[in-house]
Amino acid sequence: MLLAFRKEAGYRKILSCMGLLLVLAVIGGSKGGMYFYLPLFVYGAEEKEVQKQEERETQPAEVIYYIEASGGEGSEPEQEEKEHLSASGEVSGQLTEADASMEELLLQENSADFFVPPQKQVQYDFGSYADYETLLSSFYTIDAYALAGNDLFNINDLLNRDMSMEKDASAPQILIYHTHSREAFADSVPGERSDTIVGVGDELTRILTEDYGYNVLHHTAQYDTVRDEAYGNSLPEITRLLEENPSIQVVIDLHRDAGGADRATTMDVNGKKTARFMFFNGISRSRKNGDIAYLYNPNLKGNLAFSFQMQAFAGEYYPGLTRRIYIKQYRFNMHLKERTLLIELGDENNTVQEAKNACYPIAHLLDLVLSGQTP
Repeated sequence: MLLAFRKEAGYRKILSCMGLLLVLAVIGGSKGGMYFYLPLFVYGAEEKEVQKQEERETQPAEVIYYIEASGGEGSEPEQEEKEHLSASGEVSGQLTEADASMEELLLQENSADFFVPPQKQVQYDFGSYADYETLLSSFYTIDAYALAGNDLFNINDLLNRDMSMEKDASAPQILIYHTHSREAFADSVPGERSDTIVGVGDELTRILTEDYGYNVLHHTAQYDTVRDEAYGNSLPEITRLLEENPSIQVVIDLHRDAGGADRATTMDVNGKKTARFMFFNGISRSRKNGDIAYLYNPNLKGNLAFSFQMQAFAGEYYPGLTRRIYIKQYRFNMHLKERTLLIELGDENNTVQEAKNACYPIAHLLDLVLSGQTP
């Protein structure tokens, strides 16, 4: 009887332990089932986790590389991030040439200022422009009051005159100013200088300086409070600037044109909407009076050659970007230097950015002429 009782008690203990095991198993599973301990049993979950951890530590490190644009605070990676890690975790010390080239390309493509001058799109046959009428109709618009003539418009004189200069960044060689400094654009903010033709002049100055290495003086004084007096007001000051800076060989009077809404005002250049522009010359003679003696220009033929070579390069590299050179009867202060340009950049229908985008091809064309290349 006693023996039977003991056996029954033993069975009860075994059943109780099994029940306890079952409860603990359910609880452990509900909490993730990672591992658990029992007084009499040790499960292998902890051992398996240790094995997994050891395997992770022996695997090669996964390395992620980030390329960040430089130029601002916080954009320069720490030194540790600049170094490349190999698949085995070893430091390679420096970027490969291919990596550096790719990073440079990415930075350039993401830059708002990135510009690649195109290759020639067209090659003129200048022999076909030996005919005076063909030359005029192809490259010029002659004002109804101006008197042209084959003494001024000869393809050989225009094309072969040497307009190059030796670059010397130690002193100003290019002067940019604005007879009509208050000219603005379609989206200009009133009173905001950077939104006027002066702000466009700032951009042209920057490009010529940073991208082409010229020393440029940008004169930003205002002369057009009374518009009809602007040329008379600017002449003494520009004359003084040239006397004080005898190194200046190029003068650019940068304007914004006025035009109708029905004409094309932009062209796509380098993927950007770019304002069209026009070169302008005064020839100091009219149909009514012939040569205008009080507007004598000793540099007239040089002026005409300079604008023609710019126009010829524009037609070859940027077909359609420029309108034909406009010829008018007066002088427009172009007599002060042989290499003088009057540029009408965009009109009141263009945006500020479209006008600033045009500064890139203008700078490129100017460098082609000044470096002595021929159309």
